[in-house]
Amino acid sequence: MKEVSFIKRNIDKWKAMEDTVDEAYNVSPDVLADAYQELTADLAFSQTHFPDARITVYLNNLASALHNKIYRNKREKRSRIITFWTREVPLTMWEARRLLLASFLIFVVSVVIGVLSTLGDADFPRLIMGDGYVDMTLNNIEKGEPMGVYGSEAESPMFFQITLNNIMVSFRCFVAGLLTSFMTGFILMQNGIMVGAFQAFFYQHGLLWESSLAIWLHGTIEISSIVVAGAAGLSLGNGWLMPGTYTRLESFRRGAVRGMKIVVGTVPLFIIAGFIESFVTRHTDLADGVRLSIIVLSLFFVVSYFVVLPWHLYGRKKKQEYGNQENRETED
Repeated sequence: MKEVSFIKRNIDKWKAMEDTVDEAYNVSPDVLADAYQELTADLAFSQTHFPDARITVYLNNLASALHNKIYRNKREKRSRIITFWTREVPLTMWEARRLLLASFLIFVVSVVIGVLSTLGDADFPRLIMGDGYVDMTLNNIEKGEPMGVYGSEAESPMFFQITLNNIMVSFRCFVAGLLTSFMTGFILMQNGIMVGAFQAFFYQHGLLWESSLAIWLHGTIEISSIVVAGAAGLSLGNGWLMPGTYTRLESFRRGAVRGMKIVVGTVPLFIIAGFIESFVTRHTDLADGVRLSIIVLSLFFVVSYFVVLPWHLYGRKKKQEYGNQENRETED
C-alpha cells in the first residue's frame, strides 16, 4: 500500500481519535482500549513501510498521547514489579541501544587513556587515585597481599557502603544529563580512566592476572551497570539538547522517563556487585577457575539482559503488532 493511500484510507479515523484523546475522561475504557490497539497497529505498519515519513511521526505522537490518557490514573497490578525488570527495562534498553553503545565507547576509550597515561608516567595513578590509596596498595604488595584492600573491612559494613556508593554513582551519571550529555560523558571518562590506571598500575608490578581476577569478579557487573547508567544520563541530556520532532519539553520528559527506568533497573545489579565485592572478592585464595567462571557468567548475564533480551522482545513486539495490522486489513 502506498503512503498516500494509507493516509487517505485512515485519516478520518485518526481525526476521530484526536477527539477521543481530548475527551478521554468521558470515554469508556473499552473504547479507549480499542482505539489504542488500532492506533498502535497503524503505527507499526507505518514504521515498517514509511519509517521516515511525517505520518509516522504524527501517529507516534498520537499513540503516545492516547497511551498517557489511558494509563495516567491506572492502578498498577502487583505483577508490575516483575514485568518492570522482565519487559519494561529491556524494551527501554532497546530504545536506548545507540546511547548504550555511545556510553560503552566513551568508557572504553577512557580506559585506554588511563592505561597509556600510567604506562607513560608511573606517577599518574597517584593523580587519579590519591597518594594514600597508592601507598597503601604498594604496602600490601610488599606484604604479599596485593588485593588486601578488599579484606580491610568487615563484610556487612563494606557491603552497605560499597552498594550505596555505586548506586549514587549511577544516579550521578543520570542526573548529570541535566547539565547536557557532556557531563554524563565526563563522569564516564573519570571512571574509565580510573579503571585503566588501576589495571596498568598492577601490570607494572607483575600482577595483571591476579588483579584482573579480583577486580572483574565484582567489576563485570558493577562497571557494566555504570556504563548502562551512562546511557540513562545521555538519554536525559539528549532529551532537551536534541528534541527532534518533539517540543523540547516533551522530548525532555521522554528522555527523563526512559533514563529513570534504566537507572532504576541497575539497582539490583549494584546490590549483587556489592555483595560479591564484600563477601567473595576478599577470598583471593579461591581457585582461579572459580573466579574466572563467576566473571564469565556475570558477563553472559549482562550481555543477555542488556543486549540480547531487548532485541528479542522488540522483535516479538513488532511481529505481534504487524500481525494485528494485517489481520485488521484482512477483516476490512
